[in-house]
Amino acid sequence: MRKSIYSINYQNKLDVLETQKAIKFIKERFEIYLAKKLSLLRVSAPLFVKNGSGLNDGLSGVEKPISFEVKNIDDTVEIVHSLAKWKRQALGKYNFALHTGLYTDMNAIRKDETLDFMHSIYVDQWDWEVVISNEDRKLSYLRKIVRKIYSSLYKVSLDIEKKYPELKNQLAKDIVFISTKELEKRYPELSRKEREDAICREYKSVFLYQIGNKLKDKMPHDSRAADYDDWNLNGDILVYNPLYDMAFELSSMGIRVNKDRLLKQLKAANELSKVDNPYCQAIINDKIPLTIGGGIGQSRLSMFLLQKAHIGEVQVSIWDEKEINSLKEKGIFLL
Repeated sequence: MRKSIYSINYQNKLDVLETQKAIKFIKERFEIYLAKKLSLLRVSAPLFVKNGSGLNDGLSGVEKPISFEVKNIDDTVEIVHSLAKWKRQALGKYNFALHTGLYTDMNAIRKDETLDFMHSIYVDQWDWEVVISNEDRKLSYLRKIVRKIYSSLYKVSLDIEKKYPELKNQLAKDIVFISTKELEKRYPELSRKEREDAICREYKSVFLYQIGNKLKDKMPHDSRAADYDDWNLNGDILVYNPLYDMAFELSSMGIRVNKDRLLKQLKAANELSKVDNPYCQAIINDKIPLTIGGGIGQSRLSMFLLQKAHIGEVQVSIWDEKEINSLKEKGIFLL
């Protein structure tokens, strides 16, 4: 059973002001490393998109975006859940060259999120996307990109340790790759989250891939939208969080669907009704490029590298007042 925030032995290693300085340091360094590794250009990004455009991230399919009317525009708009689809469209619109791409600060509100020590209704992440060729649509290319991202994460971790010696690096030097089916075979008696905990406990840093495909019980390891990641070519970067003795997700990413995989996955998910939206039509008619992309949690990364117990220590959001006071008594100060 995973530990609760009230059962951990926690010592805050940086005060509030030093934490703010460290967050800025992490973000500046990581952006530089990531942009260089993946040939990325920073661009501006939307906070909302038009309802019906197909550009909003459907997440697991049950979360509802916040929507509102705009004066003088005969349309409804939605606060984004993420920019998974918008980025791909932008790469084509801005004429990015092969093997170059974009990154941006993505800010979202997920009102249906269940709040806990690592989940907030406010989501902040680096969203990135790169133009690829049809020949790149394979696991070896996915692994190559994952290693580049992980090397950036590892480098920032070493930078933090150098700047704050009390914050020892917790990342393994190399990342291990394992599929959801291999993980199931390895730990058949464990639940899905327990499998993640077990593999991260053993290897510290893991890329768990092929999320969305069905396992023996005819259910996927975790839910994935059918219309952007190719379920054969996607995955999560998981690291071991010793404070909670558990797997801790830093990034979700994948090679995006081509038209064949789009239709197959929409059919498998019983979502063929989406095929007529502008985004899906753009894929089917080759109007937008083939891409790989993902999101890397900014507050998640800061929380992990600064060894914080609660995501509210590194971002400003909304929390229950009773919990705020209870955590303060444990030395956990929510911003």
